[in-house]
Amino acid sequence: MEAALWSALSALCGALVGGGISYLLNRQQHAHQLRMLREQHKVEYMAEETARHFLSHKGFTDRSFEALRNHLGGFADDELRKILVRAGAIRVYREDGSEWWRLLSRMDEFIERKALDQIAREI
Repeated sequence: MEAALWSALSALCGALVGGGISYLLNRQQHAHQLRMLREQHKVEYMAEETARHFLSHKGFTDRSFEALRNHLGGFADDELRKILVRAGAIRVYREDGSEWWRLLSRMDEFIERKALDQIAREI
């Protein structure tokens, strides 16, 4: 009886050790693949980060497409628009027909600012 218990415990211990090693190796391989993909697509990734940076500026909730195009050079207009959408931005046209972009996450801030401006005009 005791021999059967020891063999079962050693089999269980072997399975746990093997499973743990397999988990750690797969986790390391996944992290390496993620780094390699990020390196392969570094231009697009950094362009999104840069767009998000410009659209997150405290003083401005909106940025004109021309300003973004000047700062993110090297992209065609439609490609830049795709980058802005991947960064979480939405496009807005002003009354003069100009194209402006803002982060969707900053919509509440834009609405609050617009309401404060309207109250200030009424005073």
